[in-house]
Amino acid sequence: MNQLFYGDNLDVLRKHIPPDSVDLVYLDPPFNSNQDYNVLFKEQSGEPAQAQIKAFTDTWEWSEKAYAEFCETCPNRC
Repeated sequence: MNQLFYGDNLDVLRKHIPPDSVDLVYLDPPFNSNQDYNVLFKEQSGEPAQAQIKAFTDTWEWSEKAYAEFCETCPNRC
């Protein structure tokens, strides 16, 4: 396959990957740190720059819809 997907793994799996074809999904922690993570930039000299942008917020949230979908997909775990 030799493809790299970027995004929410459930969205990618549902839209781009055939059912029953994945053995492992690797996730890189930290998880649920309740922090915002930023991309920091450097000046051409290599010194840290003041510029930064928000990369992502690491907060775990379960909506009722997400929990219901999980229970439908994995009934033995609810």
